Amino acid sequence: MKEKISNNIQIKNKRATFDYELLDTFTAGIVLTGTEIKSIRLGKASLVDTFCIVEKGELWVKNMYVAEYFYGTYNNHTARRDRKLLLPKKELRKIEGAARNNGFTIIPTRLFINDKGLAKVVVAIAKGKKEYDKRDSIKERDDRREMDRAFKRN
Repeated sequence: MKEKISNNIQIKNKRATFDYELLDTFTAGIVLTGTEIKSIRLGKASLVDTFCIVEKGELWVKNMYVAEYFYGTYNNHTARRDRKLLLPKKELRKIEGAARNNGFTIIPTRLFINDKGLAKVVVAIAKGKKEYDKRDSIKERDDRREMDRAFKRN
């Protein structure tokens, strides 16, 4: 019998929710090499300054950092290479249509390992926030913290 893989790898792009208003999200598979998945399972990846583009009907993630595997040999991967994302055609067409619209972008928000041990990326169609929207987000977050503190004291 196969043992259940219990991975709690959750790599988040915290900057995405601050800089963008997330409109729609999709979960995509990601094409990786052997040393890349090992590094991700160790938590050695980052989604900072990462974005997605659609080229020739395929979705690609650009500038995603996956550290080189320590025990990797001459066939170790490069840290910031382009990686292909796997989505159903219907979702891919929806993302491609949104990407054509002015002001919308596609950003990865979370990288995780599912129950089967496969790496997945949550990508979102997003619209950039203005400066005053960011101030509103900060104010809401601070108000939420104060309310939580007040309820905790009682």
